[in-house]
Amino acid sequence: MVSTLYTMTNIRRYFIEGDTIFLTHITYNRRPILIDNFDLLWSAVQKHVNNGRIISWVILPDHFHIILNNNDIDIPTIIKKIKLTFSANLRKSINKKSGRIWQFRFWDHIIRNQDDLNNHIDYIHYNPVKHGLVRSPFEWKYSSLHDYVGRGYYPRDWGVREKIKFDGDFGE
Repeated sequence: MVSTLYTMTNIRRYFIEGDTIFLTHITYNRRPILIDNFDLLWSAVQKHVNNGRIISWVILPDHFHIILNNNDIDIPTIIKKIKLTFSANLRKSINKKSGRIWQFRFWDHIIRNQDDLNNHIDYIHYNPVKHGLVRSPFEWKYSSLHDYVGRGYYPRDWGVREKIKFDGDFGE
């Protein structure tokens, strides 16, 4: 088992190869730029994360959540590369040379067990409803929910009839 400790100012991140990790990333000042630039963001994610490692994801206007299988323990470098690639491509597309795009840090949570994983996957898929962007999670196209429905993991009325509440901190 390989493990690595990453230290930032007052933040300790400890990852073990094989962990499953929930991550939250927020734009600078919560600027709602991600949906309008979904293709740029998703291209950056796919460039730096092997698709087989992505368990679940959702992109909202000012933040995104993703759950990854950690096969190489270098999560901070992967996140840095995603953010740098997206930022460079966004600046190029709007003809800007500088300017902050992301908050400096990111939120991470190591998934502890199957129940914790299920809870975080549900949280990701319900997040657009939680933020008032849609009334049904199925109305939001920037999410892995549709893949999960196709595989039979969710019924078509999940999260539609009644609000779902989640306990815990999800980095928002």
